[in-house]
Amino acid sequence: MRPWNDPAKQNLPSESEIDADLQMLAGKTNAIRVYSVAGSQQHVPFLARQYGLNVTLGAWIGPDLEANEEQIETVIRLAQQYYQNVIRVIIGNEALLREEVTIDQLQAYLDRVRDALDIPVSTAEPWHIWDTNRELADHVDFVATHILPYWEGIHVDRAVDYVIDRYEHLNRTFPGKDIVIAEVGWPSNGRIRQDAVASVANQAAFLRRFLRQAEELGYVYYIMEAFDQPWKRTLEGAVGAYWGVFDADRRAKFPFTSPIVNVPKWHLLAGISVLLALIVSGLLLIDSQRLSKRGRSFLAVIAFFAASCTVWIVYSYTRQYMTISSLIIGVLLIVGLSGVLLVLLAEAHEWAEALWGSVGRRSDQPAAAGDGPPPKVSIHVPAYNEPPEMLIETLNALANLDYPNYEVIVMDNNTRDPEVWQPVAAHCRTLGARFRFFHEDRLPGFKAGALNYALARTAPDVAVVAVIDSDYVVDRQWLRDLVPHFNRPRVAIVQAPQDYRDDRENLFKSMCFAEYRGFFCIGMVTRNERNAIIQHGTMTMVRRTVLEDIGGWAQWCITEDAELGLRIFERGYEAVYVPQSYGKGLMPDNFVDFKKQRYRWAYGAIQIMRHHARALFQPHCSRLSHGQRYHFLAGWLPWLADSVNLLFTLAALCWSVLMIHAPARFEPPLILISLIPISFFIFKLAKMFYLYQRRVDASLTKTLASAVAGLSLTHTIAKAVLFGFVTRNLPFFRTPKKAGCSTFRYALQAAREEGLMAIALLLAIHGVIVAQGTQSPDLKFWTVVLLIQAIPYLAAVAVSFIATGRSIPTRLLEGFSEPLSSDSQVLAKQAYAPLHRESTHKV
Repeated sequence: MRPWNDPAKQNLPSESEIDADLQMLAGKTNAIRVYSVAGSQQHVPFLARQYGLNVTLGAWIGPDLEANEEQIETVIRLAQQYYQNVIRVIIGNEALLREEVTIDQLQAYLDRVRDALDIPVSTAEPWHIWDTNRELADHVDFVATHILPYWEGIHVDRAVDYVIDRYEHLNRTFPGKDIVIAEVGWPSNGRIRQDAVASVANQAAFLRRFLRQAEELGYVYYIMEAFDQPWKRTLEGAVGAYWGVFDADRRAKFPFTSPIVNVPKWHLLAGISVLLALIVSGLLLIDSQRLSKRGRSFLAVIAFFAASCTVWIVYSYTRQYMTISSLIIGVLLIVGLSGVLLVLLAEAHEWAEALWGSVGRRSDQPAAAGDGPPPKVSIHVPAYNEPPEMLIETLNALANLDYPNYEVIVMDNNTRDPEVWQPVAAHCRTLGARFRFFHEDRLPGFKAGALNYALARTAPDVAVVAVIDSDYVVDRQWLRDLVPHFNRPRVAIVQAPQDYRDDRENLFKSMCFAEYRGFFCIGMVTRNERNAIIQHGTMTMVRRTVLEDIGGWAQWCITEDAELGLRIFERGYEAVYVPQSYGKGLMPDNFVDFKKQRYRWAYGAIQIMRHHARALFQPHCSRLSHGQRYHFLAGWLPWLADSVNLLFTLAALCWSVLMIHAPARFEPPLILISLIPISFFIFKLAKMFYLYQRRVDASLTKTLASAVAGLSLTHTIAKAVLFGFVTRNLPFFRTPKKAGCSTFRYALQAAREEGLMAIALLLAIHGVIVAQGTQSPDLKFWTVVLLIQAIPYLAAVAVSFIATGRSIPTRLLEGFSEPLSSDSQVLAKQAYAPLHRESTHKV
């Protein structure tokens, strides 16, 4: 068969193509075996005789009785006509193994053909079928057996001995019968079966050893097979196409005498890997003057590893015979691999900068103040349906600020119950003239609308606008310590981190608290070095003139804070991040609110990316620096990867279902492909555990809690990103405060999607193991991939149930220092002092 032939579709080679194949085999063998006499294959005996080749003629036997009759009649006719070179006849090929005929039917066919011919007649079956159906030997002239060690999972070094052992077993079992090895061989490509590895080198080694032994022992044998036959993939999986001594283009796969090189083009592949690694390293090391030698070496190693893996995966995939479906899969593989590598390199870059980068290249020292009073600050507190006692606590802390010149504007929008907002309004009146309260029943724009409303009512002499959430209790030194940063004219944003005061309330909140820590203790610190922080809408200060010049807060975006920060950067202004806690708020009380909060952040990120695409991707459209573009895009990459991973999970489930229902046709993906998600998962966990313990000062249990909490949001983020690309406007969701703890039933509902996905993945693992076993490494790796895909969904279910237990103790997560302490020492200095003892940074 040629690559375009398929006997199942009656698409057979032409007579001239058969003639060309026989001419190629002439002189290399003295006999050939064919399996059918349908169509053009009837010409094989005549054409083979011209080249001095003997023929073992085959009749294909299956469930179609009429086709069986036609095959048998044709075989008898051809064997009688070409008696000079048709030396044997085989009726049926593994028909009993496939259970397409009964043994009585097959024996009747054999008896009929033996009566009609004077040459030896048999049927071909694997050795174990002969061993379990010994009565079959009474109806044949010789035992035609298939002995294929690869299918038995035998290592290539033991394979020839295995063939001899099976041959001798049949010889003892059927004394007086000649044993003909009707199929023996080894594939050059395909999946691994237990200890049997399909490769060109192993194929060459097996055939060389077997031919030598067979000649010495006087065996009659047929090598399976002359040419690769891509059509067999539908019957035997990918490996079925690679049993030929010649490939499908009629090129010899290996010499029988000289040494074998398993990867003949390894020099070229190595060169491409090195070149690609140099390019990737060069991109990673842009603006790396402050990166230590260890950090640069780390990035170089990661770049070389990524380049080598990419080249090897592409090379291995292209060695397959391509079809339309495999080409489509190949394109998707390249796209997916490129995405994984982008995320991997971004994660590696953050790892290197966090451990071996120089923190403090951007001065965090406030500029000297000029003569005159400090600038006036207007603190805006947006509120919607907030518990009055909580908001009053926030206002009392603001009243206690150690700063001489500020005002507070409380903007309550759309709270319908007067008993909720009127106590706050009354309390503002008791706090004095600097506290002003506003309430509107129908104010559009959600939080951004409330902030723009407050901006329009800000005192004329205000220079700095500060924003806090309604649940934040601020430190007295907040304004006194941070406002001086605005003495530098180009500074438009001063940001302190979010922090929380209810982390010891229960185990769920402790886990959430641990999950929040990484961004503020690692991500924001490294981003600050390139003036690329994410502005978040609490504990932030903005220069008023800049805020008004750019049009205020964006009411079209549900993450108006991050969007504002990007717009300010596009104008060329600077931001300062001070990694010290100056205020503490409240976290979500249940898993649903935790998910909704992250859904809003991820959806808003896609809104921003779409709206600011020109500024982010076209350098001439804004004043963003390369570092700012990199950090904004690289910061969103993990969320984009989560959305792609959701699609991969759905595809993996579909593929697993096909593997379960049609195991012969659908095999697990190549090990190299399975290694991609496995390696990436391990890398991300290693990075997180290492950085959390080195830079966040967290215990092992706290780091694990953070990982579980973060993984529980994977499905939520993936949906938010996907919907962000296909929709434009999602209503703003406020994270409720003091909403109470959810019930057990509510926990089931909160994680129902994740729970169903986890069940589906676990069932897929079970089904694949039952249908295909775990004998081969690629099956084992595929089940590991499915298990890894299930971990985030299981984490979501676990966190949802943990959130129902208000009384679950938090002592399991104790044993770490406060991440954002309220004393005067800066966290960045605490974290980086071992590497940069010469640096002294004060706020």
